[in-house]
Amino acid sequence: METRFLRLSAWRFASCEGWAFRPAFHNLTRGGIAIRRPHRGTARPRDDGPRVNQHIRAREVLVIDEQGEKRGVMPLEEALALAQEAGLDLVEVSPNSEPPVCKILDYGKFKYQAQKRAAEARKKQKTVEVKEIKLRPTIDTHDYEVKMRNLRKFLSKGDKVKVTVRFRGRELAHTDLGRDLMNRVREDVGEEAKVELLPKMEGRQMVMILAPAGTR
Repeated sequence: METRFLRLSAWRFASCEGWAFRPAFHNLTRGGIAIRRPHRGTARPRDDGPRVNQHIRAREVLVIDEQGEKRGVMPLEEALALAQEAGLDLVEVSPNSEPPVCKILDYGKFKYQAQKRAAEARKKQKTVEVKEIKLRPTIDTHDYEVKMRNLRKFLSKGDKVKVTVRFRGRELAHTDLGRDLMNRVREDVGEEAKVELLPKMEGRQMVMILAPAGTR
């Protein structure tokens, strides 16, 4: 009875102190032998590249040798032996085929060439930016010529240009001046650009977007 009282008192004390009352599963015993939870190791980082050598999972593969000739379907062990005999790697190049297609090649060289091709493709990709030219309905000749030089420079670099005419106060009653100015810009750039967005009002401004003539 005294032992039960002491255990109950200890449990109450632990609850009052804010301790979480959780069963200690890792301390459970069965027949005097401690039961431990199975250890879950760290997840293996995902590799987005092709499977190589022992990492290939298929039991049978279609093999293409280092000369580019088909060697037919064979067990994975035999294909690995062929690659080892040639001093090269067995690389799974088409995992979704039935059976998967594997090539015998130098994987280090294969990976380097793939990275090189990807880098060259990134260089060829052009990020198109949208530049902006701001005009006023009453712009003078000198300022207009400066703006047009900048517009042509942007177009020559392959960028799109947003032409904006801003109206102030009573100028909103004369939006036809802004439309005439937009038409003047279109005529001056001529075949250097094409109109991607026709002039339209957006709040207190008129907007038109031009794109280089060669873009789709």
